Amino acid sequence: MPQVKIPPPYQGSTLGQARVEVEGTTVRECIQAVGDRYPGFFDLVIDPNGDVHRFVQLFINGDEVDRAAVDTSVAEGDEVEVLAAVAGG
Repeated sequence: MPQVKIPPPYQGSTLGQARVEVEGTTVRECIQAVGDRYPGFFDLVIDPNGDVHRFVQLFINGDEVDRAAVDTSVAEGDEVEVLAAVAGG
């Protein structure tokens, strides 16, 4: 099964889990599966229009996923990483 790596700022919604093993065949399905298990997580990553939030980056096995390609396929054993940009000033 794919694993989703959760960034520290979003681990509150996953009850402290840094990695969640899920069933899914696309990046979106994996994010949705985490959201189904931990309500609120999906909305941190995907906006109401179904797009990746502006300050979120997604990776599969370390390779960045284009923002418009959230339906990219994932395979058994892949790691989907969510990276939350933190702004400061």
